[in-house]
Amino acid sequence: MHEITLCQNAVEIMQEFGQQNNARRITAVWMEIGAFSCVEPEALQFCFELACRETLAEGCVLHLDTPAAQSRCLDCQKDIRLFRPDVLLCPECGGRNVRVIADDGMKIKRIEIE
Repeated sequence: MHEITLCQNAVEIMQEFGQQNNARRITAVWMEIGAFSCVEPEALQFCFELACRETLAEGCVLHLDTPAAQSRCLDCQKDIRLFRPDVLLCPECGGRNVRVIADDGMKIKRIEIE
């Protein structure tokens, strides 16, 4: 489970941001998880709460965005949406000639502090 390591790293970044901005606490954070990151949102939520304990981010609200991969089927020439890296089939024609542009990481988009 790499979610705990991702959360620990995110909380470190959040702590640094909070300290640099003289925050009393971090109240919310917005993160984006890439469609092909292999991160389980439920596991991430659980690990995030653990990683935030006894930090400026304790009790912080986590907002997760998990955008779909941008994909195009080169067989039927349609833009398609894929949500899993292990299923690279066109939902329109069933073709396997799919071009994928997908993020495989996690980004902190916004941090809210008091």
